Amino acid sequence: MENTEKITQVGLKNVFVNFIRSESFGGIFLFISAVLAMIVANSPLGEYYFNFWRTDFGFYFGEYFIGFSIHHWINDVLMALFFLMVGLEIKREVLFGELSGFKKAAFPAIAALGGMVVPGLIYYALNAGTSSYHGFGIPMATDIAFALGVIMLLGKKVPMPLKVFLVTLAVADDLGAIVVIAVFYTTSLNLLWLIGGGVIVALLIFLNKIGVKNLLPYLILGVLLWFAIHNSGIHATIAAVILAFTIPIRPKTPRKNFTQFLKNLAEQFQVKVPKNAHMDSPLNTYEIAPLSEEQIEVLESIQDRVKSIRSPLGRLEHFLQPYSAYFIMPLFAFANAGVNIGSEIHFNIDHIVLGVILGLVLGKPVGIFAITFLCEKLGIASRPEGVTWGHIMGAGMLAGIGFTMSMFVSNLAFSHPESMEVSKISILIGSLISGVIGVLYLNVIYKFKPKQN
Repeated sequence: MENTEKITQVGLKNVFVNFIRSESFGGIFLFISAVLAMIVANSPLGEYYFNFWRTDFGFYFGEYFIGFSIHHWINDVLMALFFLMVGLEIKREVLFGELSGFKKAAFPAIAALGGMVVPGLIYYALNAGTSSYHGFGIPMATDIAFALGVIMLLGKKVPMPLKVFLVTLAVADDLGAIVVIAVFYTTSLNLLWLIGGGVIVALLIFLNKIGVKNLLPYLILGVLLWFAIHNSGIHATIAAVILAFTIPIRPKTPRKNFTQFLKNLAEQFQVKVPKNAHMDSPLNTYEIAPLSEEQIEVLESIQDRVKSIRSPLGRLEHFLQPYSAYFIMPLFAFANAGVNIGSEIHFNIDHIVLGVILGLVLGKPVGIFAITFLCEKLGIASRPEGVTWGHIMGAGMLAGIGFTMSMFVSNLAFSHPESMEVSKISILIGSLISGVIGVLYLNVIYKFKPKQN
C-alpha cells in the first residue's frame, strides 16, 4: 500500500514538473501575472503599485544619475533579454526550422504578413486624422506564449501540424513586429551614436566570421551595442535582435569528431573494469561494483566535451528560455497590465478601443485566412498537410491574442498616460475575446469533423 502511494506521489510530481517546464504553463503564468496586476492596481495598494514602478533605480556618478525608473529597467533592459531570445529563435528557425527554405517558410510567413497588415489597416482607418493613429502597431502583434499555451491546452483536439503552423506564424509575426518597432516607432536619430552602433555590429560580425565561439565577447559587445542603440533614438531592444543574429550557430566541435570521441571513450569505459569484478560471476559483481577512478574520469571527459558539441546559439537560448518564460515576461505583465479602472478613464478617446479590439478579434483571423487562401489559389504556397481551412481560421483567432507584444508596442505608441491605459484595457479585452472564441471554434471543428472509418 505504501509503495503504491509513493508511486502515485512520484507520478503526480513528474506530471507537475513536466507541466511547469512546458510552454503552456508559460502562457498561464503570464495570464496570472496580468490578473494580479489588475487586482493590485484597483485595490487599496494601487497607489503603492504605481509609485513603485516610477521609482528610480541606479547610482550617482558625481552630479549625474546613471540608471532608470524600475519600469524602464523592465521594459528596456529586461525585455532586451526577451528580444535576444526571440532573435535567437528566429535565426534558428530560419536556418534549420520551419522557416528554412521557401516552401517551408512561405505559408506561415505570408499568414503572418496578412495577420499584421489587416489589423493595422483596421486600426488606422478608425483613427486616421487623430492623435491616436500612431497606435496602428498595437493589434499587429501576436503573443507566442499565450497563443501556444491556449492551443496546447486543447491537446489532441487540434492536429500537430496546426500547432507547428501557429508557432511558426508567431515567430514570423515577432520578426515583423521588430521591423515595425524599428521603422515606425523611432522618433529621432542621433547619427553619432548610430555610427557607433554600426561599428559594434561590424565587430560582432567579424567575431562570427573568424570563428570565435566563446559567448563572453559577444555579450560584452552586446551591452555596448544596447547603449549605442538606446542613445541613437531607436528602441534599445532592437540591439538584442541584432546581437542574436551574430551569435554563432556552429558548435566548437564537429559532430563527426564528437561521435568518434564517444566511441573511443566507450571502449575505455568497458576496459576499465574494477578489480575483483567479474562479468560471469554468479553474484554479478561487475554490475554492482562501484565505478573505478578511470571510469569516472571517462564520464567527466564526456561531460566536458558535451558543451563543445552544443552551438553557442543553442547554449544561450537554453539559458535564457526559463528566465524569459518564468521571470521576465510575467514581471513585464505585472508591471504593465495594471490599469486603474476608474471613472476618470475616458474610453471615447478617438477610436482606440474599437481599433485595438476589432484589429485583434476581426483583423487577425480575416487577414490570416484571406491572404493564405489567395496565395494557395495562386499557387504561391500551400497549407500544411492535415490542416483544413477551418483550422487556419481557428489559428487566426488565437493569433489575435496580442497581450505582451501589444502591450510593448502600446508603451512606444502613446506618451499620454490616459491613451496608454485605454489601449491596454482594449488589449486585455481583445486578447481575451480572441482566446475564448478561438478555443470554442476549434472545439466545434473537432466535434463535427468527419469520422474516419
